[in-house]
Amino acid sequence: MTEFLDLEFQDSVRMPWNVLPGTKSDAANCVIPISAIYTPLKPLPSTSPLLPYSPLRCRNCRSVINPFAIVDFSSVNKIWICSFCLQRNYFPPHYQSILDQNLPGELYPQNTTIEYETTATNEKPQLGSSNVFLFVVDTCVIEEELGFLKSALLQVLGMVPENCLIGLITFGTYIQVHELGFAQIPKVHVFKGSNEVTKDQVLDQMGFFAKRPRPSTGVIAGVRDGLSQESIAKFLLPASDCEFVLNSILEELQKDPWPVPTDQRAARCTGTALSVAAHLLGICVPGSGARIMAFLGGPSTEGPGAIVSKILSEPMRSHKDLDKDSAPHYHKAVKFYGELSKQLVHQGHVLDVFACALDQVGVAELKVAVEKTGGLLVLAESFGHSVFKESLRRVFQSGDHCLGLSSNGIFEISCSKDIKIQGIIGPCASLEKKGPLCSETVIGQGNTTAWKLCGLDKTTSLCLIFDVVKKECSDAIAQSESNQFYFQFLTYYQHGSGQMRLRATTLSRRWIAGPGSKEELISGFDQEAAAVVMARQVSFKMENEVVY
Repeated sequence: MTEFLDLEFQDSVRMPWNVLPGTKSDAANCVIPISAIYTPLKPLPSTSPLLPYSPLRCRNCRSVINPFAIVDFSSVNKIWICSFCLQRNYFPPHYQSILDQNLPGELYPQNTTIEYETTATNEKPQLGSSNVFLFVVDTCVIEEELGFLKSALLQVLGMVPENCLIGLITFGTYIQVHELGFAQIPKVHVFKGSNEVTKDQVLDQMGFFAKRPRPSTGVIAGVRDGLSQESIAKFLLPASDCEFVLNSILEELQKDPWPVPTDQRAARCTGTALSVAAHLLGICVPGSGARIMAFLGGPSTEGPGAIVSKILSEPMRSHKDLDKDSAPHYHKAVKFYGELSKQLVHQGHVLDVFACALDQVGVAELKVAVEKTGGLLVLAESFGHSVFKESLRRVFQSGDHCLGLSSNGIFEISCSKDIKIQGIIGPCASLEKKGPLCSETVIGQGNTTAWKLCGLDKTTSLCLIFDVVKKECSDAIAQSESNQFYFQFLTYYQHGSGQMRLRATTLSRRWIAGPGSKEELISGFDQEAAAVVMARQVSFKMENEVVY
């Protein structure tokens, strides 16, 4: 067990089988699949360096140079041989001084996990690279609950890093997008909650092209596509510049003014509000780390994404209704939030939900958007509850107890030719990058070697399932050099500071077959990792497979 913990400390990986069955038939006899639990952003050991340059990539398979690569120092133009495809690669000129006694950090044997910083440390994050927080606040709650929520938001505003961008949307029967760039006179843009709002409507109504002609063709997204910094800064401002305006708006924020008949629920347009928020971020900061933080106080009853009608005589759907497929709004709402999740994944943005109510708020319908984007989901009885307040505080907290939030990540896998990837179970979405490493058997997010991780933190873990395709070949197994195989996990992500980084983890494991293999397999079996893998698989099947 100590050995498995040491491996996890070094590379953030736990594998049920640390010695693998040497053939496809042997692997098929294993009840526990060939798999790994990987935590991409787990804090590295203090001895692991942060390299201030981009990594060397194999020109054939695009894997990153690592300690298992074979380096030829004797040749005039020094070369390295990729451990995955055996391709010979030349070192660039600035590597020509390397020797056995003068190795770059990525070739030291202990640096099997290493991180690269692709932007300069002294570069100040610009509008497109700063973290963005867009608050979406439900005002269809009683005055006491709204007071608790405003108090919590005002408290965390002082904790937001100064260079982070902040935006505010409030909603009830209608949606109000607040302008923060003009402190003298409060200004909001209002959308009707019962109607679906398109991206073009957001562009036109919010005046993004009031001072310049709108491009006639192409997708409009960000400064590079024709938007001005001034039009974006009306709605998203650095925390240091909009703190006074936000405090003023929140302090004066009132309960939704539209009257609610005694026999009806409040008209709450949650789906439309989240759609407007997604459009706004897609227009202003596409491809940059951004989070929609939705604070919900009840069920959605108005517009797309509604889970129940406004008439109180219609009961809220129950688990029995979902099992019997008799919930009238369920499938339509799930389809709407499924489309919203695709949009957010494409933009690289995260949906966090803080649901605080005694009544249901529709998490069953919403969860697809939260899961696919790697968002946070917090459930509490009230906005005054300590669970909500402490959870919100930890999002912005710094130090050892912070969540260590990062965003806009891409995760890729490379592995030796005798093993293929069945899929991943975890908070990710497929990028549909197909290739020879993809297995015909699909588990979770499969048929790809790359996944999108819109939001991830230092505890985010992925369950990777593999398929052994190595066939019987006694001569090859007898050769010790062919008994080794390799995995490489590459995680590109936007650090909390706004810098783009790449973390590369390269693992070596060993095939085993023939007499005595059973004992070696057992000695390399990690029971704790196996339990976690099976729990992930069972929970995934329970949610995705129909049981008759």
